[in-house]
Amino acid sequence: MTDVTARSGQDIIDAWLAAHSSDLIGWRRDFHEHPELSRQEVGTTDTVIAALTALGLSPQRLPLGTGAVCDLGPDGPGRIALRADMDALPIPEHTGLRFRSRVDGVSHACGHDAHTAILLGVAHVLAEAGDLPVGVRLIFQPAEEVMPGGALDAIEAGVMAGVSQIFALHCDPRLPVGSVGLRVGALTSAADHVDLTLHSPGGHTSRPHLTGDLVYAMGTVITGLPGILTRRVDPRSGTVMVWGAANAGNAANAIPQEGRLKGTVRTGTHEVWTELEPLVRSIIGELLGPLKVSYDLSYFRGVPPVINDADAVADLTRSVSACGPAAVADTPQSPGGEDFSWYLEQAPGAMGRLGVWDGIGPQVDLHSPNFDIDERALAVGVRTLAGVVLGYR
Repeated sequence: MTDVTARSGQDIIDAWLAAHSSDLIGWRRDFHEHPELSRQEVGTTDTVIAALTALGLSPQRLPLGTGAVCDLGPDGPGRIALRADMDALPIPEHTGLRFRSRVDGVSHACGHDAHTAILLGVAHVLAEAGDLPVGVRLIFQPAEEVMPGGALDAIEAGVMAGVSQIFALHCDPRLPVGSVGLRVGALTSAADHVDLTLHSPGGHTSRPHLTGDLVYAMGTVITGLPGILTRRVDPRSGTVMVWGAANAGNAANAIPQEGRLKGTVRTGTHEVWTELEPLVRSIIGELLGPLKVSYDLSYFRGVPPVINDADAVADLTRSVSACGPAAVADTPQSPGGEDFSWYLEQAPGAMGRLGVWDGIGPQVDLHSPNFDIDERALAVGVRTLAGVVLGYR
């Protein structure tokens, strides 16, 4: 064991990576080969707990049975938390990799296998570093891919108690390997789901005046709600409503009795997010009021936007800069959702976007059956998160 003050944090990280890069890649490939869906990450959790225990640490399984939390360094308030999500997606894998998913219809198409491996590497670096300058909490979180997200379960289990800052990384196939995208303020968007079922007595298409024309009513909502929303909220908020499913009827000459619409509402500001549900409900009522159809609306609040704290971004910037002169990259706000935002309701922190594109092949987006990473990004991830701790000021 070596006292952190005896050598620079970067020297400690360099030494560990020189000796264990193949281990880091091996962990990622093992997780990739054995993906588990949200709240089913039992094997992944077992692997993480066994690895941390072998380091002499005392990881704790989260109360719902998947996910783990582990403390290192000095006790007391003011801990730095580092979070990785663990779950896979119900998406088949078409990469053709030698270590591709062994589970039919399930794959790590969002890079959570890399996130978990990186945090496991960070655990090894910090455990071998000796006396740490600050207490650390490692959070291996399940169920990021389901709303409102497993972060809420972890928070309920007390993982944020005594935490003063929290950090995370997320794979980004638009950024080249070796870089980390950083941004102060909103990094992602809030994301809610709308599920609307419309009801009509039905009837013949020759006599729509005698019933509620359900398909016409659906069309009114399909076009009206997204358009009116843009006139009811600040356009700078980046609010967008998009339908993903519309289903009703089978016959060309029959007005159906039931139709269903499903969609998402996204916004880039926390203030607008708090207003969206009552606003959507009001607009739907206004649109359908004259059309003689009834409806049931289920509005599912998802996650707030990730709002990166300026001081936390500065800490990440110092750490990422040690990876190379061009390692720090700009990154735009994404319309996607991320449940890391729930932790930021409890303490300031920041998420960085980890470049995983090899710079040669196509930039395959997240949640694609062909998504893969340049594994050199794993070392960058370890340098970034371990560097935040070892460079603590």
